[in-house]
Amino acid sequence: MTKLAVVLFNLGGPDCPEAVKPFLFNLFRDQAIITAPALIRYPLAALISSTRTRAAQANYAIMGGRSPLLPETQAQSRALETELKARGHDARVFIVMRYWKPRARGTAREVAAFKPDEIVLLPLYPQYSSTTTASSLKDWARAWRGPGRSRVVKSYPTAAGLVRAHAEAIRETWTAAGAPPGLRLLFSAHGLPQKIVDAGDPYPAQIEQTAAAVAAQLPEFPDWKICYQSRVGPLKWLEPSTDTEIRRAGEEGRGVIVSPIAFVSEHVETLVELDHEYAALAREVGALPYLRAPTPGVRAPFIATLADLVLARPADARSLP
Repeated sequence: MTKLAVVLFNLGGPDCPEAVKPFLFNLFRDQAIITAPALIRYPLAALISSTRTRAAQANYAIMGGRSPLLPETQAQSRALETELKARGHDARVFIVMRYWKPRARGTAREVAAFKPDEIVLLPLYPQYSSTTTASSLKDWARAWRGPGRSRVVKSYPTAAGLVRAHAEAIRETWTAAGAPPGLRLLFSAHGLPQKIVDAGDPYPAQIEQTAAAVAAQLPEFPDWKICYQSRVGPLKWLEPSTDTEIRRAGEEGRGVIVSPIAFVSEHVETLVELDHEYAALAREVGALPYLRAPTPGVRAPFIATLADLVLARPADARSLP
């Protein structure tokens, strides 16, 4: 039997208040995030991480002082491993976080010790971007020195189980709230600077594919829009912004239900930005009711899709040298 290693990639998050500053430094020193040369990027990352630490710590305090992203990813890892074994495969699932623990170098040693025949690299970013998928895979390539054939699942924006999981979460949230009529469905994705998109990044096009596929399963929400959150800095970012769309809904007397369409796990962008900051904005501008659908998490359709991606040889998978 083929010995299979699956490596799940995610961004990571601080596991205690003291980890916030180094986490931010790791994030902003990544050339995929700030494209300046290292001589400029490293001091700039140090400055940004220093000035944003207190505000970021306040956000993580809302979630108990730490990011839930690693526990969420660990739950997905366990569920995927169970699914793969149930399908008769000798599989073990590993985790790599891009900007905090567990990092690529340590996980690479664990994978090498497992001595797999095959390795599937599976980013938990359904939509491909140079700032997420490409950055994580480059980080892994610098760390990996072990045996086995490697394959990459680059993206899966319209995978059936991903789409179904989002649609189920939206419908369940709406039903639990009493199925209020006339809601506008907002698909909120993490934003990108426009210059990255202009350079050829496929992320927004794939966001559109995911949103359209989910909306097709939700005829009860004919009024839906894509918007982007988490803008930082002075650069022009993808538009429209989520706050702009919430304000527009309020002006039109519409309530909203927000789906975090680019996220598969709960973390600061969902539990703080969506659940607190945008909820407060919705109350302020009258975009009520304000509902927020959860991420796919460990929903069975999503985990089944991850297993399908691992075991199939999708058209967008490529062999690594």
